[in-house]
Amino acid sequence: MDATQFLPQFGGFAFTLLAFVVALSIIVAIHEYGHYIVGRWTGIHAEVFSLGFGPVLFARTDRRGTRWQVAALPFGGYVKFLGDANAASVGAAPGAIPPDRRRQTMLGAPLWARAATVAAGPFANFLLTILLFLVLGLVQGRPTDPLTIARLVDLPDSYAQDLRPGDEVLAIGGRPVGVETLGAVISDLPPARSVDYAIRRGGDELTVQGPHPFPPVAASVSPDSAAWDVGLRAGDVVLEIDGQPIQAFDELVDIVRVSEGRPLGVLVWRGGEEHLFTVVPRRTDLPLPEGGFETRWLVGLSGGPAFEAETRTPGLLEALGDSVAQLWFVLGSSLSGMGHMLTGAISTCNLSGPVGIAEASGAMASQGAFSFVSFLAVLSAAVGLMNLFPIPILDGGHLVFHAWEAVTGRPPGDRALRVLMGAGLSLLLTLMIWAVANDLFLCP
Repeated sequence: MDATQFLPQFGGFAFTLLAFVVALSIIVAIHEYGHYIVGRWTGIHAEVFSLGFGPVLFARTDRRGTRWQVAALPFGGYVKFLGDANAASVGAAPGAIPPDRRRQTMLGAPLWARAATVAAGPFANFLLTILLFLVLGLVQGRPTDPLTIARLVDLPDSYAQDLRPGDEVLAIGGRPVGVETLGAVISDLPPARSVDYAIRRGGDELTVQGPHPFPPVAASVSPDSAAWDVGLRAGDVVLEIDGQPIQAFDELVDIVRVSEGRPLGVLVWRGGEEHLFTVVPRRTDLPLPEGGFETRWLVGLSGGPAFEAETRTPGLLEALGDSVAQLWFVLGSSLSGMGHMLTGAISTCNLSGPVGIAEASGAMASQGAFSFVSFLAVLSAAVGLMNLFPIPILDGGHLVFHAWEAVTGRPPGDRALRVLMGAGLSLLLTLMIWAVANDLFLCP
């Protein structure tokens, strides 16, 4: 047996693991720093800030007496405040805390300070999501008006291509187009490999031939999808699907939609060569902008325009508003999805565990920095939301305890805390096992 045959698989596994560790470490570090910095601002002293668990690889103590450390198991982290019995900030450590330092502990701090410190972790994740979406929005920009071609998508010679970078697109198929109307014009065009474009080039207005503005090109491939699993990649041009030649991406969508999950042959053009794949569409639950879900058959390909438009950098407030809207959509879709899973309206296969998240991390990283940062933004929002759930041992559970204290004037008793923490831990372990089973066995 030649051991070198395992190198590609090992390389893929190592890359996936590295992407997962990087993503998780960034999100955990931001989450825990939220706890740390608000605790510091409110007078609660952090004894340890740890990225990872287990044996300590590196540590240093700052001038405030906080020990910053990196541990060997990079799958989480914690902040241990003065007086905490453990990393979950539950109970008091053995031994008396000097009276003059009790105010610096979680138990001795005012209720408002404790609640703010607990809530800061999830909200730090939300701020990270907004920041990442903001950066992506500023870097990606918005199309200029008039619509101007910056780069043409690589297509086979059978597609008409008289367009050039720098052309201003005035009309497509006889219909005037702009940044806001392009989508409506595309949706009304019949499939074709040749479409009339009215353009302005060097001050002259011309009519030239170009491809359908939304050709059957894979702009991106969803991780862990039917297309991804068989080797389809971004940039592939679909020539035929299920034996039917296609000329626009919507034709591919329609054929997959009515496939009922039967295997489909997909002939693609890639770098001048043709390749044949067989994909099996999967039933998928898609969140709708207005709320709720739509169940459809999908292979995991996303289309894109036949050209990239020149862009402008949006204003900071404009980009910030878009970022907040994206965060709101992610949170709303996540909550809606959980509710639909609990009622049985959509499949529980929508719940991914660490294996699925790790695979998605590697897949998104392999598609480039933009895809990976987008994934990181969504994952950070999901982690922040999960930590706000009112489950004992999570931040949301602590906030429920603080709310109880605010209403009754006293915290829950030690016995009640131990029972609730045990129940919360059991629930989380059950959900984790279920999610891992989804990843490995139940939802292939």
